[in-house]
Amino acid sequence: MEFIVQKVGMSRTLSAPSVAVTLLKLVNTKVCSVGENGKALVSYPSGKRSNKAIAGNQKKYNLSKEYNTFCMLDIGNGSLEGLDYSVLTPNKKVKLRFKTKGRGFSGAMKRWNFAGGPAAHGSRFHRRLGSIGNREWPGRVQPGKKMAGHYGNEFVSVKSEVISFDSQSGIIAVKGSVAGANGACGRLFCL
Repeated sequence: MEFIVQKVGMSRTLSAPSVAVTLLKLVNTKVCSVGENGKALVSYPSGKRSNKAIAGNQKKYNLSKEYNTFCMLDIGNGSLEGLDYSVLTPNKKVKLRFKTKGRGFSGAMKRWNFAGGPAAHGSRFHRRLGSIGNREWPGRVQPGKKMAGHYGNEFVSVKSEVISFDSQSGIIAVKGSVAGANGACGRLFCL
């Protein structure tokens, strides 16, 4: 089973050994069509974007304007009535997939956690990368060399377990931290 969730933020449990938890809110989804192998086309609200393709799908599946994002989910034995939330029980193992925060073009020290040079006067090597190539052979920079570049904004998966689930508000508390900014949407896979 898969669900679309939105990250609310982090908190702690009030039990004797306090546990750090991430709060996730189930996004209101509507099942448009169910295919073979338990895969279904679902729609959920995400921003205000709209175009002719989205409008056509909204008309085809009789959806309101707010349902403007479509994706395929594995809903197991679900049907057109909706998703089955009864599988989200405490101690249930889950996998979460979110995009990390984008940090743009970053230097090597921030991107790869390099130490850099001494900060004192006279070294002339503070936050630079250092030597990147070899001498005569191979005479080029090796592929995969850790250098400055685009950092973040990539998918990260984390395995965790459900601490609690409130079916009234749709809030799930999962153990530990989850990548991404507060308000980011991601997927929750039941294992």
